[in-house]
Amino acid sequence: METPPPETPNPKEAKQEKRAERQLLTGRAAREIKAPPASLSPAALTWRELKKNKLAVAGAVTLVLLYTTALFGQFIAPYNPTTQSPGGHQETFHPPMKLRWRTADGAWHWRPFVYGTVSRWSEDRQLTYLPDPNKLYQIQFFVQGPEYKFLGVIPSRLHLFGVDKGYVYLLGTDEQSRGYFSRLIYGAQISLTVGLIAIFISFSLGMLVGGISGYFGGRTDNIIMRFCEILMSVPDFYLLLALAAAMPVDINPALVYLLIISILSLVGWAGMARVVRGMVLSVREREYVEAAHALGVGDFTIIVRHILPSTFTYAIVAATMSVPGYILGEAGLSFLGVGIREPMASWGNMLSAAQDLNTFSTHPWVLAPAVMIFITTLAYNFLGDGLRDALDPKTRN
Repeated sequence: METPPPETPNPKEAKQEKRAERQLLTGRAAREIKAPPASLSPAALTWRELKKNKLAVAGAVTLVLLYTTALFGQFIAPYNPTTQSPGGHQETFHPPMKLRWRTADGAWHWRPFVYGTVSRWSEDRQLTYLPDPNKLYQIQFFVQGPEYKFLGVIPSRLHLFGVDKGYVYLLGTDEQSRGYFSRLIYGAQISLTVGLIAIFISFSLGMLVGGISGYFGGRTDNIIMRFCEILMSVPDFYLLLALAAAMPVDINPALVYLLIISILSLVGWAGMARVVRGMVLSVREREYVEAAHALGVGDFTIIVRHILPSTFTYAIVAATMSVPGYILGEAGLSFLGVGIREPMASWGNMLSAAQDLNTFSTHPWVLAPAVMIFITTLAYNFLGDGLRDALDPKTRN
């Protein structure tokens, strides 16, 4: 018995079936089909995780504001930090002036102003300053003031704010009648850059030495590590005191700044070298390092281009957490008088006025540098914690 031949499909019916299938994929069925997530680069993954940490973001924003203020400090500060009595009088420990919008008789001003002051001796022989309504100084923006070099290159006399006639002390003055706000801004340039430059030098040296030690091993590793252990056994702060105290008294303040950076850098790289050496010991056995060997790539190139980049994750976090230590080290040296010296301003030597309990109790604005050091250290710690979590694949969802 012969089987009937198979029926040939009707083109019209096949087209209708395909159309029905497409309709089934619309609506609810189509919404249930999700596109695969797009792959992200390591930097994008780190940024995504970092944004979830609000404290880390706040710390990063705070540091950006601080370093931006330090970068344009000469433009922001109304007076020269080394000029005594910018107001033209001996105003020792002048209190901070209050920004006002209304005069004593209740009249409103369209721009803020400050009242000048008159000095009086109190019954306990303390010099006090009282606001004088007859001396009204309006705050003006982009005014001409003391000459400086913008970004260290362009001569300029333009300042962010100031007054045409008179003076304005937003944070009062110090014992030498110098504007405290201007000195705080200029001090940020010293204290903040000391940490960045010192961490760059010490971590570059530590990563390079640690990479060489871990890569070559053997006698080279033993010699380098024993030297690092000797250097780490010396108390850092006392070494800093001894080296800084050996500097001549009449040395150029700019040279002191460079020497302080050098001292902080040379005592901080040994610990970094030991950690990097341990990481390199495991990295040097990986396949891509062996492949570079087989291709005839030089040892130094392998260390710099293939091995050390694998330690960058740790280095970034460690550097962020170590910068506050360098800032505090400079502040401690300057506070004791063996760091940045007068007439240069740093947050450390500005705090020297707070050693006197009487000065501290009667003129509390002298603690403004301590507040800035606290904020900077806290911001770095928040950012370091956030980077550590963001760079760790185990903490990612």
